[in-house]
Amino acid sequence: MPVILGLLALAAGVVFWMMRAQGAANTARDVADMAQDVRLAARRFGFRRRADIHPAESIEDPKLAVAGIAVAFAELDDLPTAEDRARLHVALRAVLRMSDADAQEMEVLGRWLMTQCGGPDATIARLSRKLFRLDGGGHADALDDILTRITDAAGKAPSRRQAEALEDIARALRPR
Repeated sequence: MPVILGLLALAAGVVFWMMRAQGAANTARDVADMAQDVRLAARRFGFRRRADIHPAESIEDPKLAVAGIAVAFAELDDLPTAEDRARLHVALRAVLRMSDADAQEMEVLGRWLMTQCGGPDATIARLSRKLFRLDGGGHADALDDILTRITDAAGKAPSRRQAEALEDIARALRPR
């Protein structure tokens, strides 16, 4: 009897470790797929990362900077819900006049830029300055429209952090 219980315990242990290994393999595959998505989106929009400068400084398309700011704005207080992400997606498509696939890729790149900048606050500050250097504030109205759609569609006023971010954006896009 103790031998049978020992064999059952051993079998249960083997099954447990096999499931953990399979879960780790699935996670690694998901991470590789996300990295591939970022690479493909970057290539599609002509984004080239250079080793000697920060990725946010490599942006040459003002629409990418706008998308990065919008993604960071949506994530300022806490993780956005599925409805928040859908509002962001619709706002990007409508205001920047892009296809569904382009908007999704812009969101992926914007989220990646946010991780490279170290969070939403730093992303908004850095990309707002970059957006001004790219087009002198030419996309300020589009950005304002997107951010307004994000907050208005939620049916609530911007949070304290979002209001501060709006002030930072206005200050960065103001001609000196």
